[in-house]
Amino acid sequence: MQTLLIATRKGLFVLHGEGVEWAIAAHHFPGEPVTSVLVDARDGAWYAALRLGHFGVKLHRSADRGQTWQETAAPAFPLKPTQGPDADDTTPWSVDLIWSLAAGGPDQPGVLWAGCIPAGLFRSTDAGASWTLNTPLWNQPGRREWFGGGYDHAGIHSIVVDPRDARHVTVAVSCGGVWQTRDAGAHWILTAQGMAADYLPAESADDGNTQDPHCMVQCAANPDALWVQHHCGIYRSTDGGQRWGGIAAPAPSGFGFAVACDPHNPQRAWFVPAQADVCRFPVDGRLVVTRTDDGGASFQTFSSGLPQTHAYHLVYRHGLDVSADGRTLAMASTTGGLWVSADAGEHWHPVSNDLPPVAAVRWV
Repeated sequence: MQTLLIATRKGLFVLHGEGVEWAIAAHHFPGEPVTSVLVDARDGAWYAALRLGHFGVKLHRSADRGQTWQETAAPAFPLKPTQGPDADDTTPWSVDLIWSLAAGGPDQPGVLWAGCIPAGLFRSTDAGASWTLNTPLWNQPGRREWFGGGYDHAGIHSIVVDPRDARHVTVAVSCGGVWQTRDAGAHWILTAQGMAADYLPAESADDGNTQDPHCMVQCAANPDALWVQHHCGIYRSTDGGQRWGGIAAPAPSGFGFAVACDPHNPQRAWFVPAQADVCRFPVDGRLVVTRTDDGGASFQTFSSGLPQTHAYHLVYRHGLDVSADGRTLAMASTTGGLWVSADAGEHWHPVSNDLPPVAAVRWV
């Protein structure tokens, strides 16, 4: 039996099931927006990030698979300086949303990373009991040129830790490009070479610092293979994210938000195309999933089990995930649809049409 976590605007749902048989087993934080979840494979802990408006962001940890939860510290900026070069920074120095959570390496017990809006990257060395802003990235001179991709301010939504060397961390920023550190955050370099933004003037289209990667994932078996669903199409890197190659847009669209990569096969990835740009729903009202098995040279389009008429589901950045077996996928939408595929995305089974808007799905 498999377990699936669904982070929604009205709480965190836990589902158990196999194949086409799925059932909600628990509902945590009812009525509260859950923006990100993490399953830490090192110790089995679950983390849930909440966005409570006036009451701020909260982070909870469970050491017993959701039976009990304890509130931990949440990432928080230091007080904004009133003097010096940061005094005129127009970006708020307060966390509005925890957009991504990632575990450190197996040799780093207790190390966690959190990406937020505004685009602060935080690190914990004690399983979330305390957090520190990564100032080398925050103080990058180009950071003030970042801007929001759908939100008022830029945010860090994707964090991948190299399983071969946990000091090598890559983050994606909307809109601020792709950044990498090889010394656990002491120094950062911008690595968005090859990406292009058609929402910028032609002379600025290849400016790495203002690219809008919507989501970035890494192949566990070959960490040098990364995929990005960008605002302006699909990109792939085979050199650890140093350079990116554009993929010819597959039918029906190269626009979208979510991407998942087969953990065993760096050539295989899944996408959920949408109609760009202001519509942001499936092309022609038909929800489909596309898959490449050859590194983006060709794509197949799958629709079996998915709504094909007047379907206006948007699958957001973290709304698609593939399990460790490389064949079982879950997908959920901002209009409360949830589907599971047991055959690598070729056929889908509708689990629910009635969930709250979904921010993230994650396999346990």
